Amino acid sequence: MLTWFHGRTRREQVYLLIMGVAISLWLLLQLVVMPATQAKETMALNNQAAAELLMRVDSKATRLIRLRSEQGQGSRSSLTAAISRASEQEGLPVRRLQPNSRGEVQVRFESVDYDNLVRWLYRLETGEGLLIIDASIVQAGRSGGVNATLRVADPG
Repeated sequence: MLTWFHGRTRREQVYLLIMGVAISLWLLLQLVVMPATQAKETMALNNQAAAELLMRVDSKATRLIRLRSEQGQGSRSSLTAAISRASEQEGLPVRRLQPNSRGEVQVRFESVDYDNLVRWLYRLETGEGLLIIDASIVQAGRSGGVNATLRVADPG
C-alpha cells in the first residue's frame, strides 16, 4: 500500500490525503456525532415525558395525602376507641395510647396479667378486625405480669 502511494505523483498524493481526511471526518460524523445528537434528542424527549409524569404523580400524591388526612382523622379516632373499648372489657389499664403519622396507634401496658393481654389481643384481631403490627412483651416484676408495647392498625 505504501509503495503504491509513493508511486503516485505529488499532486495525486495530496488529493489522496485530502480525500482520506475527508472520508475520516465523514465517518467520524456518521459514527459518533450523528448518533450522539440523536441520543441527546431522545434523552430530551424522555426527560420531558418523565417531567410530565412526575407532575401527574405529584398531583395525585398530593390529592391522596389530602384524602388520607381527611379520612385518617375519623379512622384514627375509631381505632383508638376500639382499642380503649377492648381494653376496658378485658380490665387492662392502658398506660399510653399514642397515634402516629402512619395511621397506627402505639399502646403501652405495664404490669398486666399475661392471660388478660392475650385475650385482649384476640378480641382486637377477631372482634374488632384490627391488625397487630408489632408487639414487644417482657416479664414484669411480679409472677404472671408483663409489660407490653404494641402497634395496632386498621387493615381496612
